[in-house]
Amino acid sequence: MATYQGPIFDADNHFYEAHDAFTRHVPKRMRPRCVEWIELEGGRRYQVVGGRIDRSGNPTFNPISKPGVLREYFSGNPRGLSSAELIRSSLEPMPPEYMNRDARIARMDEQGLEGAWLFPTLGVLYEEPLKKDVDALCTTFGAFNRWMEEDWGLSYQDRIFTSPYITLADVGWACEQLEWALERDARVLVMRPAAVFTRRGPRNPGNEEFDPFWARVNEAGITVVIHIGATRHDSNGYDTRNLDPLGLGPKPSVTNFHRARNINDFLASLVFDRLFERFPNLRIASVENGAEFLADLLRSFERTKERIRSYFKDDPADSFREHVWINPFWEDDIAEVIQHMGADRVILGSDWPHMEGLEQPRDLLEELDGVAEADYEKILYANAKALNERRPL
Repeated sequence: MATYQGPIFDADNHFYEAHDAFTRHVPKRMRPRCVEWIELEGGRRYQVVGGRIDRSGNPTFNPISKPGVLREYFSGNPRGLSSAELIRSSLEPMPPEYMNRDARIARMDEQGLEGAWLFPTLGVLYEEPLKKDVDALCTTFGAFNRWMEEDWGLSYQDRIFTSPYITLADVGWACEQLEWALERDARVLVMRPAAVFTRRGPRNPGNEEFDPFWARVNEAGITVVIHIGATRHDSNGYDTRNLDPLGLGPKPSVTNFHRARNINDFLASLVFDRLFERFPNLRIASVENGAEFLADLLRSFERTKERIRSYFKDDPADSFREHVWINPFWEDDIAEVIQHMGADRVILGSDWPHMEGLEQPRDLLEELDGVAEADYEKILYANAKALNERRPL
């Protein structure tokens, strides 16, 4: 286990949403198209998203699984238990620090965290079911961002940094939300790794249609985080029935086998659309997408450059390494990721308090085999800390 006594900035923490997170600021007439609550058999409560009941989880979060309970599953599963068995054995009442910012600060003090990015739990899942109704999508997340700012703050005590959710489905709305976030001292924004479904059909996220948004991000110097979320790309039409939570069923599933397709294609499209050539001050952080895709993606950039020699102004692999930061899963080979990206472009996060993360953020120190001690401070603190500061032009 690594011995590191320096500060830690956790690049992947989460909050759990309050009961009214998706409804508090939604006009009553729009709620049937956005998110509502429903009570079904046995008193079980679910959310209705875009007119369809979402039965995939427990949106009341009470009881909730303890952090890190799936670590043994992702570490080789020595007992051969299913993820559902591990989750059921760990349920507990909702701890206050999962939903309250002052309790969270106190827990961060105990954990030895100087700061952390906090991302939504349900919020990163709801663009997919709402994508065919852009007005409802923007209404939902405009309201959600207001709730987030009220309950958590976007930069609370300069230690908790939450991330307004951005969809590019309506670029005008995205620009308005960006300005709203900048006025409230947001340090990061978050979006899902997927094509953008506009009113005119799907578009690459680096399409010139979205340049007004990217130009303002470039000017403001705020970091954009691409965080794993729900997307139809997960299964590509393959059988997704009979899966337990997280798609980790008793047999292998295409859904969970290669989630890296989502972030691979998203980041590749930014490079292929030459977004970084147009906006050289952009900083993109890939969070909770892992790093299994990285080696093949970098090789594909080299092959593409050779085949289309007159297309790129900048070397695509070099441009990628300049503008993108990678947050590997704790179970990834972090030393190998550093070899591909350089220690200045790797950020670590615990995914706390989610069940697939770590029991405690400092457990990250147990996953640094092969990493040079000289790189510990960069990947555990300095890189994320720098991304957390705006770099305006």
